Amino acid sequence: MKIYKHVVLAGLLMGSAFSVHLQAQEHQFKISDGNFLYDGKPVQIHSGEIHYARIPHQYWRHRLQMLKAMGLNTVATYVFWNFHEAKEGQWNFAGDHDLAAFVRTAQEEGLMVILRPGPYACAEWEFGGYPWWLQNIPGLEIRRDNAAFLNYTEKYLKRLGQEIGSLQITKGGPIIMVQAENEFGSYVSQRKDIPLEEHRAYNAKIKKQLEEAGFDVPLFTSDGTWLFEGGATAGALPTANGEDNVDNLKKAVNQYHGGQGPYMVAEFYPGWLSHWAEPFPQVSVEKIAAQTEIYLKDKVSFNYYMAHGGTNFGFTSGANYNKQHGIQPDLTSYDYDAPISEAGWSTAKYDAIRELMLKHVDYHVPEVPPRLPVIEISNISLAKSINLLDAVTKLKGKESDQPLTFEELAHPFGYVIYSRQFNQPIQGNLVVEGLRDYAMVYVDGEPVGELNRYDNSFEIPIDVPFNSTLQIVVENMGRINYGAEIIHNTKGIISPVLINDVEISGSWISTPVPMDSETDLGLLLKGAKTSNTKAVRDTKNIPFLYTGEFNLSEVGDTFLDMESWGKGVVFVNGINIGRYWKVGPQQTLFIPGVYLRQGKNTIVVFDQMNQKVQTSLHTVKTPVLDALNL
Repeated sequence: MKIYKHVVLAGLLMGSAFSVHLQAQEHQFKISDGNFLYDGKPVQIHSGEIHYARIPHQYWRHRLQMLKAMGLNTVATYVFWNFHEAKEGQWNFAGDHDLAAFVRTAQEEGLMVILRPGPYACAEWEFGGYPWWLQNIPGLEIRRDNAAFLNYTEKYLKRLGQEIGSLQITKGGPIIMVQAENEFGSYVSQRKDIPLEEHRAYNAKIKKQLEEAGFDVPLFTSDGTWLFEGGATAGALPTANGEDNVDNLKKAVNQYHGGQGPYMVAEFYPGWLSHWAEPFPQVSVEKIAAQTEIYLKDKVSFNYYMAHGGTNFGFTSGANYNKQHGIQPDLTSYDYDAPISEAGWSTAKYDAIRELMLKHVDYHVPEVPPRLPVIEISNISLAKSINLLDAVTKLKGKESDQPLTFEELAHPFGYVIYSRQFNQPIQGNLVVEGLRDYAMVYVDGEPVGELNRYDNSFEIPIDVPFNSTLQIVVENMGRINYGAEIIHNTKGIISPVLINDVEISGSWISTPVPMDSETDLGLLLKGAKTSNTKAVRDTKNIPFLYTGEFNLSEVGDTFLDMESWGKGVVFVNGINIGRYWKVGPQQTLFIPGVYLRQGKNTIVVFDQMNQKVQTSLHTVKTPVLDALNL
């Protein structure tokens, strides 16, 4: 605990002293004569992407110091609209949501800032950053020249301008550039049903909204070079994603930027995104070091996506889509095989990049900060547990002719239980083609089977006796964050349920399961029984909530080992630290030390599968992110 306090305190003192020095100077940043100009002199941007939303705010300074020590001079970050307006009109810019504090901290650490406010982000984040409730607005279609949608993007961008407009370099802050939209050329290539002229009109309106919101630094777009035709917009610098060939980069930028640079790879991938049930991708140190040196020698600016990934805490992870799988949900960990690991550690990739930067840059590169403390918790006893199907009787559902979607229930994330009483027996094939995304099926509380959109498993045999209840526990595994299917993102059961091709309608009860707060968890856990009772031991394959307490004499980062569990989410001291799933490749969940307390701590595990009755947990000092268990 003392070491942790000293590390954070030292960072705060260093930042405070440096802040005075920076604020005493005024700077300029422009694009002119084919160059980025900082105070009138050409500058090469060496940037790394860090998303403040994926890191506890207490760790922002440490991660920014790690970035600076890698040899970089700039930090880029997405702004996720839904992170700040989770409910319509209710804005949150406090604590972990305090974007202005993150930007000021970057300035104190001597870093320039590139802002990527969307309104679309992608980023393997829930709904690509869009608020879920946009889907309930009549006549609204996202990412389109649509009056209803543009009305909301305007409100969002104006609110953002109020928060951080004063932190642009034109007003003494560190923000040097702002991105307009994001990877729009990719979307244009997938939505050929929309005329190119309409796409371009939309893109131009987003740029104009940014300017009207007070963003007066250079604007840029970001796409693959082969997608500039759809993604570039007049008055914004086109930058490239994933472009290794410098000649291709220069040719494309010249075509859309008056025959000259500057040239920037806005997303240079030192790692790659990862999905559940798929191998954890890894990019070699040698490949990234070699490509970095090419950019350095050719004076191409770049931004590592990601320099440090962080974590998709809670229900913030999104999903990709393809026809084979339907949905490819993203891991809780956003480690990304990045140079700075999920927990903020340097890696071999980090060391190789730092060594290169020390050779090539003419500015001071500080020493690497020490790791934050790591602890191991050998035993966490799970004293009590309760069957979710029993706990849900305390909740009030909504009756309707057909199952209601999450959106219709105003229930954005997590779980909904759909139930229907049958007065006559029925048996045959249960088909739920409108499942979004994962379900466990029960009859009178007895397990029947699993349905899963990931592998298009929408059908199981079922036998419902006379006067029995069918229950379908449905999980929203994250809204699609990329591609044309992003416009089809309602969750739950979104089409009729069939048994033997007969539509089952009438008297469905749709019950949201609240898991947003400690109060919600307390309500669900009311009536929990001791975990080692026979009633609990004999109840397998039923969704269960487990709860326990543990005491700590010191706190630090740690990794919860979930390898022997099934599928679900974990709450530590009331904070949702994310999803786990036995299929891997992720088998541990990162618990930041700032989420723990000296003395008593609480933990709640919700396991949807409950294939093995559990009585304890433990943590480890090293994460496991590459262990598939299919």
